Amino acid sequence: MNSSTVSSTPLAEFHLWEKMKRRRALISFDLELTGRCNNNCKHCYINLPAQDKMAKAEELSFKEIKEIVDEAVSLGALWNLVTGGEPLLREDFFDIYLYLKEKGLLVSIFTNATLITKEHVKLFKRYPPRDIEISVFGVTQETYECVTQKPGSYADFMQGLHLLLESGVQVCLKTMALRSNFHEQPEIARFCRENTQECFRFDPFLHLRYDGDSTRNMDIQSERLSPEEIVFLEKSDLKRFEALEKGCSSLIHPEFPDRSPNHLFHCGAGIGSFSLSYNGFFRICSSLWHPDCVYDIKKGTLSDAWHNFVPRVRDIRSDQRKFMERCSICPLLHLCMWCPAHAYLETGELDAPVMYFCQIAQTRAETLETLRGSFLT
Repeated sequence: MNSSTVSSTPLAEFHLWEKMKRRRALISFDLELTGRCNNNCKHCYINLPAQDKMAKAEELSFKEIKEIVDEAVSLGALWNLVTGGEPLLREDFFDIYLYLKEKGLLVSIFTNATLITKEHVKLFKRYPPRDIEISVFGVTQETYECVTQKPGSYADFMQGLHLLLESGVQVCLKTMALRSNFHEQPEIARFCRENTQECFRFDPFLHLRYDGDSTRNMDIQSERLSPEEIVFLEKSDLKRFEALEKGCSSLIHPEFPDRSPNHLFHCGAGIGSFSLSYNGFFRICSSLWHPDCVYDIKKGTLSDAWHNFVPRVRDIRSDQRKFMERCSICPLLHLCMWCPAHAYLETGELDAPVMYFCQIAQTRAETLETLRGSFLT
């Protein structure tokens, strides 16, 4: 984003930011162990082949991970998410997991479950994770492997999931809402709720690739649902729609909240948490890959990144007219998928509007307004 500038901060915002800087307590962090995966999902924003030697060579070593974890804990970290790629591909996964537990961290794991063995189950039984989140891409072999593009992955997934559920380890199931599994979404939701005591969530938003791969981005875009299909799914999910009904009056704001309109970051990114890529790049959220928002931890320290780099990123402003007159003052922001990180992945700019996001927000708003009208009548 060539037009972003750092300008003077309004007095009220200045006091708020000074208070936040004084409290700079770290609560949690995401740790990507690898960018590699044994599946090849069409929609994935990060995956590289499981045998990718270059990607493997770039991964942080166990020694480097320990040093980062030590510093994170010294800064106050209590919770850690282990993710990837597929984190179980790491040959030293057991060592890394045990070290995280030894440091007293609450550990969550994102995995596709296809590599789960009895040895993993023994580890998790003896040193329980906070939870293990598993993606369910389909409940039939045809649908599941249409997404993963990996023959045999459905059987491996079911076996791994069965081992975990049978052991009593805390498991949460989730899914991505894709073109390839749209027809199976009701069955996926039912399967997840039946197997995890109602612990289920789905995500209709597909990130574009972190590496900018144009061919893979076309695959991702081909898997995206239309705004109408997304809202249909949300209405079909009783619990999710009840939450929208409850928050209907507060989600659509007739007036935008009182804040500096040229400030890009109004989310919680970097306030209590950070994300670290498998090759050592620190970001205030996992999706944020703009060059001005990435810190190479191998050339600095976590403390410097946390105390000095994060405030600079959080203070990035925009003087782009298209941002100031659209996204910055849009009353549907809370119904929108737009954020600076997503905008950069979509357009190459942190402050550019994204028409697909606008259409989703508008469709959600129209649905909620219709619902509100039906309540009033």
